[in-house]
Amino acid sequence: MNTKKLRTPAEVVQKTRSLLLYSKDTASAGSQTAELNSLIKELKLILYGNDDSEPSEEACAQLSEEFFKEDTLRLLIIFLPRLNLEARKDATQVVTSLQRQPLPSRFQASRYLEANLDLIDILISGYEDPQLALHYGRMLKECLRHQIVASYLLEPNQLKKLFGYIKHPSFDIAADAADAFKDLLTRHKSTVSGSLSKNYIWFFTEFNEKLLKSPNYITRRQAVKLLGCILLDRSNSCVMTRYVNSKENLMILMNLLRDTSRSIQIDAFHVFKLFVANENKPPEIASILVTNRSKLVRLLGAFVQTDDEMFETDKVQVVNELAVLELQDYSYRS
Repeated sequence: MNTKKLRTPAEVVQKTRSLLLYSKDTASAGSQTAELNSLIKELKLILYGNDDSEPSEEACAQLSEEFFKEDTLRLLIIFLPRLNLEARKDATQVVTSLQRQPLPSRFQASRYLEANLDLIDILISGYEDPQLALHYGRMLKECLRHQIVASYLLEPNQLKKLFGYIKHPSFDIAADAADAFKDLLTRHKSTVSGSLSKNYIWFFTEFNEKLLKSPNYITRRQAVKLLGCILLDRSNSCVMTRYVNSKENLMILMNLLRDTSRSIQIDAFHVFKLFVANENKPPEIASILVTNRSKLVRLLGAFVQTDDEMFETDKVQVVNELAVLELQDYSYRS
């Protein structure tokens, strides 16, 4: 008869932490690897359950509390490169699940990350290693659930790193970084709005030059779609007003309207229409639109018709507004 006592969630975390600390301080930890892999899998089962049973809320809460009481999260993240592929997957699932537990566990995760924001630097730098990039990238996206993490990543010195990884030569890494970038700029609306207003010139200079003007089709497509999401969000109305008052921005969007990709053309149109609809156009914007009116009307008229009634209605409205646009209506504004 097997009388082995089952470990509590807290005990599993404590044992995992002990092994991680031992392995961290020991050059040869091979003998401990199998047990550590088993413990990480056990952590995952507590958080996710299995085919026979759903996870216990009480067990998950106990596990979360013990995880953030000490530095177990840090140890697991730092030790990830030394795990085998299966254990890395399990560890990634553990870290991600800990970020989306119900309250009060989520508060514990947020407070922990606020006190250990250098862990976010480790996750971002994970994009440098093809073997770790997608694991760390998934962790990073889950950590973005916390507003404090978003605020940290929205600082220019952090955003600069993401801009770089979006252009990574590896498609998978570039796509994952682009997903994180999109989550960052669309999840915490008030935080994003404040950051974009504060860092407007720097951000959109980088965005335009590195993403919208990129020679890479995927990068351009993702960027123009994201730009539409940003500018059409009500919380970014001040940012949108500033963006559509720039002739440099207008010229970029007009070029994107001529892209060989139909998808990019359509997404560019959703931003271009904001320039046309702006009732307070600067004279230089009105001048560009009037000067290029015939070309723009022909271009929009040549757009392939879609099943999207809203898009077709907007297209007709933009063409009509261009047709009646008079430069003198804006000439008094200087």
